[in-house]
Amino acid sequence: MAKVAVAMSGGVDSSIAAALLKHGGYEVVGVAMKIWGGETLLREGIHHGCYGPGEEEDIEDARKVAQVLEIPFYAFDLREEYKGEVLDYFRREYLAARTPNPCIRCNRMIKFDALVRKIRSSGLEFDYFATGHYARVKYDEEKRRFLLQKARDLRKDQSYFLYSLSQEQLEHTLFPLGSYTKEEVREIARGLGLAVHDKPESQDFTAGGYSCLMEAVAQSGPILDKHENILATHRGIQFYTIGQRKGLGISSGQPLYVTAIDRERNTVVVGPREELYRDKLVASELNWIAIEKLEHPTKMKARIRYHHEEAEALVTPLYEGKVYVKFEEPQMAIAPGQAVVFYQGDMVMGGGTIERTER
Repeated sequence: MAKVAVAMSGGVDSSIAAALLKHGGYEVVGVAMKIWGGETLLREGIHHGCYGPGEEEDIEDARKVAQVLEIPFYAFDLREEYKGEVLDYFRREYLAARTPNPCIRCNRMIKFDALVRKIRSSGLEFDYFATGHYARVKYDEEKRRFLLQKARDLRKDQSYFLYSLSQEQLEHTLFPLGSYTKEEVREIARGLGLAVHDKPESQDFTAGGYSCLMEAVAQSGPILDKHENILATHRGIQFYTIGQRKGLGISSGQPLYVTAIDRERNTVVVGPREELYRDKLVASELNWIAIEKLEHPTKMKARIRYHHEEAEALVTPLYEGKVYVKFEEPQMAIAPGQAVVFYQGDMVMGGGTIERTER
């Protein structure tokens, strides 16, 4: 009987992932991550997130589910790793005038790497690692590669957050929810009598919103228009991202958006909506899943953020493992630091980090 370690967050998705695997005949062990260090003062009344003071309650919820499923459960301390690989990265990227994606970083460096290594170092042996992500993995005999596919429930598909997984990781990863809808998952949880069946989803990676991690390093500066006119004063470039409209503190006859952020000058540039559009980008730190590497210009669909509709693009390999992406139609608010993920049909070709945009 194959043994599976299931990452359990205390939510309904990972709980049902564990339940489905046990029902499917696997030997299941539940595992959780302790990442909350308690060093950051979070604001009261902010939405729930996976990093925050509610962690202890979430782990207890996961433990109760494990008891109902009659599977062993262990929690592993990853606070040091999480701080170094996610929190420090997050602050560093925003201070560099880039928009980070902590969820992708956490998957790559913590959940599918540091956690797996820590479980094994504890003496627990397992054949597969599973999570409650909505995605699918299959092995392609012709390509001789493990492929990452979108979930059946496209509204919940999370393949965008998983593009950085390696072939070795995909070989030993299971996504039990890939063929289920969210409604079906909640119904299964209700049928099992799990208290988490109606538990709200985490809406962000931190329970206090992003700004709670950045207050200590804030440095104010000017907000400019494209003609260098000073319109207002910003609180610190780390509180702004490309495409942002709210919180600018500017009275104008038309809506204004953040169109550029200059770290060297400590300036934020704003303009009307039409100034947000770009049709070219350069991406680096690439990870290819469906292919070994990109060798020639290839038409794909590209997604520049999680809630972005994929857009037709020509992806061309460049020097040093980078790619040049030319969209058929200009895209709004392409943010350096965010991930661009490439698809052909429901298959994830690969992805990388947006380095810069071009007009």
